[in-house]
Amino acid sequence: MANQIKLDISETAVELKTLLKKESNLQKKERLQALYLLKSGQVTTLEALSKLLVKDPSTIYRWFQKYKTDGLSGLLKLYKPAGKPCSLPAEAIERLKQKLQNPEVFRTYGDIQLWLRDECGVDVDYYVVYRTVRYKLKAKMKLAKNSVKSSL
Repeated sequence: MANQIKLDISETAVELKTLLKKESNLQKKERLQALYLLKSGQVTTLEALSKLLVKDPSTIYRWFQKYKTDGLSGLLKLYKPAGKPCSLPAEAIERLKQKLQNPEVFRTYGDIQLWLRDECGVDVDYYVVYRTVRYKLKAKMKLAKNSVKSSL
């Protein structure tokens, strides 16, 4: 066949299967699956592998080129875009982290925003405060929800 895959895979099928079972990242899992299917002999052509994994053949070909040049670690290294750097200075984040140790200090993210402006001299958007507190510092606001009494 014209599209027979000739790739020298140094890992055994058993090693690949164990790595596949341990992996939780979907992108890495797909790449390991491609290597495993090829190494175990379940597929031999690029078309069959692309249909089985529901991936474009050029994507799988690119994975295999990466494996040839950088090995398994290069194949499993994922691209992570840099993104915009955090607009909060590190010292402000540290002070905020200490303040958040006591849950009664702030009632809302707006309070945190005002505190940052007044105490740290940092004027940032509400969403920046929310993302920083919620995802970077892994803190939640400890507010009791207001109960609405329905009158009948």
